[in-house]
Amino acid sequence: VQLQASGGGLVQAGDSLRLSCAASGRTYVMGWFRRAPGKELEFVASISWSGVSTYYADSVKGRFTISRDNAKNTLYLQMNSLKPEDTGVYYCATEAQLGYVLGTKQKDYDYWGQGTLVTVSS
Repeated sequence: VQLQASGGGLVQAGDSLRLSCAASGRTYVMGWFRRAPGKELEFVASISWSGVSTYYADSVKGRFTISRDNAKNTLYLQMNSLKPEDTGVYYCATEAQLGYVLGTKQKDYDYWGQGTLVTVSS
């Protein structure tokens, strides 16, 4: 499975961005993580294979929306009301087999994209 994240960029606080993650191969539960400069990898959001179930980190709840289009094999992250603390490299990931738990840890996922940089200026 290969994942290609895109859509990052430089925006101002309060702006919106939509990240995409195009997948080649079978995907299951998928998630978005981010790494801020000098910090550890942080969970952002995850979504079930069907797209019905989602889970968010408290820091993004109400501002970010994770979704997927299985027909296009693409994962999305709509980010609204961006803050400078949202700055970082955003990674998409997928599990390698069907599961029903929405993972929040790096070890829960088997395949990772290369990351896309989001910079939010104040």
